[in-house]
Amino acid sequence: MTASLLGTYVWAIGLIAWFIIRYPYARKARRTATLRAVGWSRERILLAIATVGLFVVPLIWLVTGWPAALNYQLNYAAVVIGAALYVLSLWLFRRSHKDLGRQWSASLEIREAHQIVRAGVYRSIRHPMYASFWLWALAQAFLLPNAMAALGGLVAIAILFFTRIDYEERMLIEAFGDDYRAYMRETKRIIPGIY
Repeated sequence: MTASLLGTYVWAIGLIAWFIIRYPYARKARRTATLRAVGWSRERILLAIATVGLFVVPLIWLVTGWPAALNYQLNYAAVVIGAALYVLSLWLFRRSHKDLGRQWSASLEIREAHQIVRAGVYRSIRHPMYASFWLWALAQAFLLPNAMAALGGLVAIAILFFTRIDYEERMLIEAFGDDYRAYMRETKRIIPGIY
């Protein structure tokens, strides 16, 4: 098996794992009342952009081979790095869902009985789910042997993250005030001790 084919298989298996991890939390979240949501239209657009970069573009390439002019050969070292990043991404993705519990939401919402979560991965970073998406996009860049499919995730996550993060933190400051400001001083956004 070539490294390029192996990388594609690893990416596809990770994608399936992502859906398996998210499904039960999405079901539970539907049963928890939303007290406040921010920018519903903007949220849908940003989530659509992320979906295009992480799912749609790679799937189009996988199914059709388009754009073949941007294909290249991977080496096994890239696949190993990509697989390791993907495993870390999926672990962090699962932990962030588990630590949030019923407070998790795909869009910017304050849930019923919402609290600041400071346990688990939230002890050192405020936004581990974004960190997991950045890791996923990096893994995709190492695993897919097509420049558009490989880099689409990074572009999409950059748009989602840098457009959304300030809104999200303002919403949390409005909801929790000085308690959230103190949490912001104690933690970094997505990289422990750095950013």
